[in-house]
Amino acid sequence: MRMDDKPADRQRGVSAAVRRFPQFEFAIHRLMDRSEGFQDMCEELAEAELALSRIDKVPPALREARRAEWQELVDRLVGEVGAVLHADATRKPRVIPWPPRQN
Repeated sequence: MRMDDKPADRQRGVSAAVRRFPQFEFAIHRLMDRSEGFQDMCEELAEAELALSRIDKVPPALREARRAEWQELVDRLVGEVGAVLHADATRKPRVIPWPPRQN
């Protein structure tokens, strides 16, 4: 269920991730620029959330099964996005001190 409007997809992905992890907003924007995999994950989260929000349009006989599937996908993607953000936060910064030390 890919959407065709890449800038809008990206913005929806950013919004979905920031809603879940507001303390990592800066990291989310940085990772969206640097990692296509992270960007895809966030866009998939936005799409899954949208599908879940529209579950009432699914025929009643299928609704609960689909709700469970979409909720499971949302939960899995939230976990994956969170894992990337937490790993990124614990990574040591690659800062080169200035001026360089003289040996």
